[in-house]
Amino acid sequence: MSGLRIEREGGVLLLTLDRPERRNALDEGMQGALLGALAEAEADRSVRGVVITGSGEAFSAGGDLSRFEREWDPAGFRAHSHELTRLVSTIERIEKPVVAAINGLATGAGTQLALSCDLRVASERARFLFREGMIGLIPSHGGCVRLVKLVGLARARDILLGGEDLDAEAAFRHGLVTCVVPPERLLEEARERLGRIFLRAPQSYGLAKRLLYLSASVDMESGLFAESLAQSLLVQTEDHREGVRAARERRAPEFEGR
Repeated sequence: MSGLRIEREGGVLLLTLDRPERRNALDEGMQGALLGALAEAEADRSVRGVVITGSGEAFSAGGDLSRFEREWDPAGFRAHSHELTRLVSTIERIEKPVVAAINGLATGAGTQLALSCDLRVASERARFLFREGMIGLIPSHGGCVRLVKLVGLARARDILLGGEDLDAEAAFRHGLVTCVVPPERLLEEARERLGRIFLRAPQSYGLAKRLLYLSASVDMESGLFAESLAQSLLVQTEDHREGVRAARERRAPEFEGR
């Protein structure tokens, strides 16, 4: 009933948005299931990374249109909207790698779901549609802010104000996706990307991810201070000591996340 399919393969948690008849639109059930799965992944040390993808021809068509057909008062709509914003922000804040495997159409909040992931692997069939203006709205849940921080103001203007739909190659040129692969290679590529990430110390990765997110919003001095604090924590970890030993012994390190 949640519209989310959860599968586990080794240390990788695969989350598949599974409402193909609605182009994987995000209703309240799916949002809650995604938040719950991400919270469990964050707490479970045996989960090393997450892949988010869609079933059928779409990654996600964003928020279910039925929510816009209700009679909202502004405060009630904001409270409801905050829940979807929280889902998107959770992906950026979880200190484990999250990779989007974008199999098809992404629009509205579905675009924000994809862009909030650490890496974005796109099928050649992927498309990004920025059509909020067609229903009298704007990209929200970080849609404008995140896009500017990800690709810069000039490209964000071209994308949002230019009114063009982006296929996978155009999305790659604009910097929206990490790479483009044939559809049959999509999940394999996502797992391979995670495999390369898993060679790094987990705590190092998690703090680097949070620092990059922070750095988009703070001044240089604040960023340098945050880096110093993170480094002072990492230098005390067993993984750091193991990394130094491995470098001296010219072997691959064996990290345990401690």
